[in-house]
Amino acid sequence: MASGADFTLPPGTTRGSFTAPDGTRLSTLQSGTRSARPSFLLVPGWSMPAWVWSAQFGPLSADRAVFALDPRGQGESDRPEQGHDIRTRAYDLHAFASSVGPVIVVAWSLAALETLEAIHRFGSAPFAGVVLVDSSVGEEPAPAPGSPFIDALQADRESAIEGFVRAIFASGRPHDQVRALIDGALRMPLSASIALFPRDIPREHWRDIARMIELPMLYAVSPQFQEQAWNLRLHRPRTQVEVFHRSGHALFADEPDRFNRLLVHFARALGTLQAPLQR
Repeated sequence: MASGADFTLPPGTTRGSFTAPDGTRLSTLQSGTRSARPSFLLVPGWSMPAWVWSAQFGPLSADRAVFALDPRGQGESDRPEQGHDIRTRAYDLHAFASSVGPVIVVAWSLAALETLEAIHRFGSAPFAGVVLVDSSVGEEPAPAPGSPFIDALQADRESAIEGFVRAIFASGRPHDQVRALIDGALRMPLSASIALFPRDIPREHWRDIARMIELPMLYAVSPQFQEQAWNLRLHRPRTQVEVFHRSGHALFADEPDRFNRLLVHFARALGTLQAPLQR
């Protein structure tokens, strides 16, 4: 079954690896050259691979490095029996960010919660800024419960994942790209894919972390989360909110030009770091 490794990546993007604190090998993608400017670190959502960010690598790497991470169990990373919980994956994310930081973390969907957990548990030191992409961050209104999707995974996993992949895009996707995303998601064991959902953590946990983060923050959402975005800015006025009205859940793929310009402007507004990089 095809994994979709390096699918549609632009020239100059290379694959590497990072060893997580528990010894798990995590696959990474890199483009551009490291400098005094913070790098971008792109983290995909539930079951998705790093190459889902393929439209970002070229534009974002013009003046800084761009990294993308395959979280454990996803993409080309190892699929260990353990560690498929948000705390372990937050630790993985923080460790990798620390190894290449400072970074502007761009975290989509489930990865946004993993980023919030990483900052809450391990500190904000590797991060220069945070971009949360179309994720529920605990503000009102609460989204519909996720149990029907979990039930669908248990009943007919391949059909549920195919429906999920097709639904995240508002724009049409090539058949081979959709097939590669489906096949990649099916590489993860069913029990692990279900364990990724942090169902034991109350929504207020994410809300409180997001409101307290001192780092520059951009919250980019499709219409499904725009009310949460405005409520976050109401309680955290320094939050930059951008709504992608014509996009689906994968708004960075549906409107890549707008998304890339937004990230470039956000990064340049942070200024150039004066401290030397930790290498």
